[in-house]
Amino acid sequence: MTHFYKFNCIALALSLTLAGTLTGCGFRPVYGDITESHSANVPLSSIAIEIIPDHEGQTLRNALIDRFYQSGYPSDPVASLKIQPLSESKLELDMTKSSEATRTQLIIGTVMTLIDNQGHVLLKRDVKTVSSYNILGSEFATRVTEDNARKNAINDLARQIELNLILYYSGKK
Repeated sequence: MTHFYKFNCIALALSLTLAGTLTGCGFRPVYGDITESHSANVPLSSIAIEIIPDHEGQTLRNALIDRFYQSGYPSDPVASLKIQPLSESKLELDMTKSSEATRTQLIIGTVMTLIDNQGHVLLKRDVKTVSSYNILGSEFATRVTEDNARKNAINDLARQIELNLILYYSGKK
């Protein structure tokens, strides 16, 4: 019983020491409320998102709108986010003996550009994501898994774009 008590005391002391060092190092949670944790910086809700062509582009734009605008579209945006049309490629994997693929990798990429009101490029990044799906015996089932993989990839692109903007603005203190 005494060994258990000593172990708990040591673990508690280490936890308190670690918590004390993290508070003084400038550590900030990335997924906190952007308007509160970066109040000196530009919140994402003040960035206009331009129209993205194609169905997948509109899906990406809608995902970004859901992430950026909790209280409505900005009336006076400080910058605009331009995203080039999405490029998509497929790579067939896991071949059977009869040379039929049983899995496909879906690669979706784009270029994001953050532009201020004067037309200056503030940030330009390539963003790419990889998702995969199984090729099933049923064409319908394969189509459903492909659409789900595409949806997940587009949501991942939205997450990457959001993180790029958060990191850009958090470095602008």
